[in-house]
Amino acid sequence: MTQTPPVPALRLQGRRIVVTGGARGIGASIASRCASEGADVAILDLLDEPGRATAAAIGGSFHRVDLTDDTETRTVLSDAIDALGGIDVLVNNAGILRFGPLLEITAEEWDEMFRINTRAMLTTTQVAAKRMIADRRPGVVTSGKIINMASMGGKTGGAGQGHYAASKAAVIALTRVTALELGPEAITANCICPGYVLTEMGAATRTDAMVAEWSSYSPLGRLAQPEDVAGVAAFLASADADYLTGQSVNVTGGMIMH
Repeated sequence: MTQTPPVPALRLQGRRIVVTGGARGIGASIASRCASEGADVAILDLLDEPGRATAAAIGGSFHRVDLTDDTETRTVLSDAIDALGGIDVLVNNAGILRFGPLLEITAEEWDEMFRINTRAMLTTTQVAAKRMIADRRPGVVTSGKIINMASMGGKTGGAGQGHYAASKAAVIALTRVTALELGPEAITANCICPGYVLTEMGAATRTDAMVAEWSSYSPLGRLAQPEDVAGVAAFLASADADYLTGQSVNVTGGMIMH
């Protein structure tokens, strides 16, 4: 177990942040870290009880949403932004992971992966960015920040991950286009590419032997905790990252270095 690093004092004070998929795992850790640094956080997730529990624990709000439903996503996100009084940072964390041999992936499985991992991200970006632009104040360095969750798999691929890796590669491309198109509006866009992260979601199928093997791929000799990813997200959400845009930041413990 790693030690949680010291938290900068209220670096995100007053920032209004929406985190999709924030009920548990990496998303919950990001929401908690941002709240601890002074942000007002709204969590969007399909998981009702875990979402409400996480929101209550950090003093934030919870909004249930099915991100595969474009109309519902637009409505719920707009309501969440209104409740916050605006939006400064959107963290597109929600996503799914499925495995399957390339020659056996069905069209339905492919579409489901892209619907959640990529298309929903486009929808939330459109809603949030339009509000950021509408609320932009003259003279501000940044009028908003968009942080997308990609994956090491989006850069390296992985056997059995044809649809997942493709969806995450699309996230990386979408992030770059977002940075290019919204930069003139003083909006930054970056994505995070985690490697193996020890979340509760994978605990049921994860063995000690698997953890040992995966850990050997990192020069640091360990796998990531959700807090390792949350720290990078909080940095990207802060003024410290105001001149950083269009980047895909690896949080892989050195498993990949590009």
